[in-house]
Amino acid sequence: MLRIDALSAAYDDIADCAVVTIMGAVAAELYSLGHRSNFFYLEHAMGLASSVGLGIALAQPDRRVVVIDGDGSVLMNLGGLTTLARYAPPNLTHVVFDNESLLSVGGFPTATSTGSDLAAIARGAGIGDAVTVSDVDEFAEGVRKRVSAADHLSCVVAKVDAVGPKSFHMDLHLLENRFEFARALRRPEEPTMEEGAHPKP
Repeated sequence: MLRIDALSAAYDDIADCAVVTIMGAVAAELYSLGHRSNFFYLEHAMGLASSVGLGIALAQPDRRVVVIDGDGSVLMNLGGLTTLARYAPPNLTHVVFDNESLLSVGGFPTATSTGSDLAAIARGAGIGDAVTVSDVDEFAEGVRKRVSAADHLSCVVAKVDAVGPKSFHMDLHLLENRFEFARALRRPEEPTMEEGAHPKP
C-alpha cells in the first residue's frame, strides 16, 4: 500500500478534524491532496505529533483530532503511547504509517523492520483499540469508523511501502501554518488579538 493512496482514501473523513502530522513525507503528501487551515504540519519536532494532538484533544474535547504519525517518530517517543493511554481522550485517533524506515531522513531501517509491532506496543501501553492494516480499503474503513464514532482513543497502524513523494517542498511557511491553525481551532466566542484579546501571562 502506498501512503498517498491511503491518505487520499481517508481524506474526506479527516478533512474537518484538527489534523497534526509529523514532518517529511506524510506532511508533503497530505498537503499535496489539498491543504486546509485545520491541518498542522509539525516540522522539526520528530516524535511529538502525538503530544501536540493530545493537548488539543484534551483542551477541546468536542473536537475530533487526528494525529498522522510515522514509525520512526513513534519509536523516538514510545513514552507518548503511555501518555495517550493514561489520559485516553475519546476524540483522538492516532494514525501511524509504518514503512519500516526513516524515509524522510535517509531511509535507514527502523525497529519495525526487525519485528517490533507498533499496534501490539500501543495495546501494551493501554490503548485497547490498536490495529494493524495493510490495504487501502481496510485503512479507509478503519479510520472512518474510528473518526466518525469518536467515543474512545484509538490507533491505526498502516503498513505502507517505503516510497515517498518526488519532492518534500511545501509552499507554506511554517509560521503561516502555525497561526492559521491556531485561528482554525479558536472557538467562535473567543476574540482575536485584533478584537482585544490579551495573551495569558
